[in-house]
Amino acid sequence: MHPNSKFQLTDRDEMAEIVRQVGFGMIVAQTPDGLRPAHVPVLVDGERVLFHLSRGNSLHDTLAGGCEGLIVVDGPHAYISPDWYGLEDRVPTWNYVAVELTGPVSPLDRDGLVDLVDRLSEAHERRLAPKPAWRKGKMTPGRYEGLLKAITGFELGIREWRGTAKIDQDKPPEVRARLAAALRGQGEEAMARLMDPQA
Repeated sequence: MHPNSKFQLTDRDEMAEIVRQVGFGMIVAQTPDGLRPAHVPVLVDGERVLFHLSRGNSLHDTLAGGCEGLIVVDGPHAYISPDWYGLEDRVPTWNYVAVELTGPVSPLDRDGLVDLVDRLSEAHERRLAPKPAWRKGKMTPGRYEGLLKAITGFELGIREWRGTAKIDQDKPPEVRARLAAALRGQGEEAMARLMDPQA
């Protein structure tokens, strides 16, 4: 996380909402072959994060055996040109929002996996409205059960929440508005909204 305390997120509800909105992250753990990451869909559930992973993934067996894990969820991010500030002596930088979650990882049982997949599908299908939501009942009988055998569900018990929102909040409003306008011109609408929500 960014070392400047001005950029640190401390509100757990705010960090949980970022994880919910993004819905996708990276789990990292130490394996016998060194540190390994895997990209996974994530679901915040109180003080734990649920995710699933292919049984064929090189990280699977380490997670299934129980270990310490780090989940990283990246929110909006964008390159910031020093020319956009309208100030002297600026350098290029990158603005970003990210949440890191650490804690013990353990596998879910079959019912936990089914519940996780159902909840993930429901959450993301809701975002596609007015499209009718996909339901597993649309699948050929037996196919869903077969696919479940290829993945394992996991939970990470959140021991530590860390968050950063480096969005030039240490700059005057007029500078942030200039940066947001430049970002909009580059198609970076999500970061522009964070930097200048009034626009």
